[in-house]
Amino acid sequence: MNTPAADLPTVPQQADPAEDVVLEVKNLSTHFALRTGLLKAVDNISFTLRRRETLCIVGESGSGKSVTARSILRIVPSPGKVVAGEIRLHGVDGDAARVVDLAALDPRGRAVRAIRGKEISMIFQEPMSSLSPVHKIGFQIEEALKLHTDLDKQGRRARTIELLRRVEIPDPETTVDRYPFEYSGGMRQRAMIAMALACNPSVLIADEPTTALDVTTQAEILDLIKELQDEFGMAVIFITHDMGVVAEIADTVCVMRHGEMVESGPVEEIFKNPRHPYSRMLIGSALRLERPAESRLQRQSPGAETQPILRVENLVKDFVVHKGFFKRETSALRAVSDVNLTLREGENLGIVGESGSGKTTLGRCLLRMIDPSGGAVFYRRSDGSEVDIEAVSKAELRQIYREIRMIFQDPFGSLNPRMTIEQVVGEPLLMMGWKPKAIRDRVVELIERVDLKAEVLERYPHAFSGGQRQRICIARALAPEPRVIVADEATSALDVSLRAQVLDLLLSLQRQMNLSFIFISHDISVIRYFCDRVAVMYKGEIVEIGEALAVCDNPQHAYTKALLSAVPRPDPTQRRIHERHRYVANA
Repeated sequence: MNTPAADLPTVPQQADPAEDVVLEVKNLSTHFALRTGLLKAVDNISFTLRRRETLCIVGESGSGKSVTARSILRIVPSPGKVVAGEIRLHGVDGDAARVVDLAALDPRGRAVRAIRGKEISMIFQEPMSSLSPVHKIGFQIEEALKLHTDLDKQGRRARTIELLRRVEIPDPETTVDRYPFEYSGGMRQRAMIAMALACNPSVLIADEPTTALDVTTQAEILDLIKELQDEFGMAVIFITHDMGVVAEIADTVCVMRHGEMVESGPVEEIFKNPRHPYSRMLIGSALRLERPAESRLQRQSPGAETQPILRVENLVKDFVVHKGFFKRETSALRAVSDVNLTLREGENLGIVGESGSGKTTLGRCLLRMIDPSGGAVFYRRSDGSEVDIEAVSKAELRQIYREIRMIFQDPFGSLNPRMTIEQVVGEPLLMMGWKPKAIRDRVVELIERVDLKAEVLERYPHAFSGGQRQRICIARALAPEPRVIVADEATSALDVSLRAQVLDLLLSLQRQMNLSFIFISHDISVIRYFCDRVAVMYKGEIVEIGEALAVCDNPQHAYTKALLSAVPRPDPTQRRIHERHRYVANA
């Protein structure tokens, strides 16, 4: 039920109505009282948001962006607490304007619950963990309507179906009754948007809504938010660490670091003339990925005459799909279709495509982490002999795993939380029969090689940032002195500055150890920066392959053109996502 205006603490109206202000944040501070001391997650920040405006709050992980969003909605997790400041929501109650200070409300009270979801809605970063896995999508959207509207059950269902249709969920009359796990990542994010828009809010807060999505799905979500913003007149607070997205959609920008707002202003001004060194660093890191790494250009790329270290011939992978109540009906899903690739010694080969294109399946087939349905993967050993990885015995495969290693996408999920860093990095060496003293010496060498200090060896993974955890994963991959590394989205979970640092680290290690890389990514800018050649995958097939600069600057296939046109550029004067190419197969 809606809370009467009389129940809401109001403050005198001071903003000029002509400015169309919808939200004012003044001197907001949110602190966490921890055992180790006071953490000032948000420290004295201020900004103003107007109707139809998009404000981007940008900064690296740990800068306080998400805590700011949660402070506005008064959903800061314990032991966090809003300790100072005002959060003034401007609205209309009948014919009269009113201003409500959300900071003065009880976080668990009726007054703030009446505002959440109705006047201010939020799209969370990870839709799978934000949606209930045991309730259908339709039920979860109807919940907001039940709380904030007078619609009956039939009206709520009709409104829910209309919302799903509005966010372009296919066949909404049927998909409304599906569970979140039956939706793709992009569809789940669209369902979250539908839920947030259910009550036509004045303010939409989007917390990293596109971070886990590939570039084309990201472009669709950005398009959708902009279209709905124009239609409903919402103000949008968009939280991100991607400066390309900021340049593409922002009207104004607030840059946060260590809980403080170090700079704010119109997007053109921030990009053209950033005043704070941190803003310049963020923009510079994004611009670096617009061109190949200088260290890669300075070395000579392996030519066609260089012997291949890895050859993939006619690789196929089919998955059996069981259907029906008793799972008796089966069909084959072809994830990888007749792939042919060559990796030369000392080369960086990129594999790029959308989610579901078969990139990760291909990478796992190369190491026989999953068995392919057909084809061969030939690996040339250091003695010049060639073996088919798909045909060797388990004992031979263990030997090959010393020379071909993998870096996984999630740097936290791929580290055992119950093992110290010394145990994590030294585990491959322990499996090879190394003595404890030799393992310790090798682990210290590896940790220092990835720019960490030896004193971290007794710590556990939770004590490290995302970038540090990825460095630990790299050290583990390097432990047995491999010749080939398959990196599966190794930088997608990192901030843009950390992304460039990790890529530079890999290039440095390549020079020192004569490594060859297969680099799997959906990020074209990372491929351009790091790779010598690139293969573009679409629905299990390689549709284009060639030198990385040639493919990125002059793509030949329509799908490659669509991928490239969906990449946001860190330049607000060159906005292009809304006019990007769309690829339709067989069109």
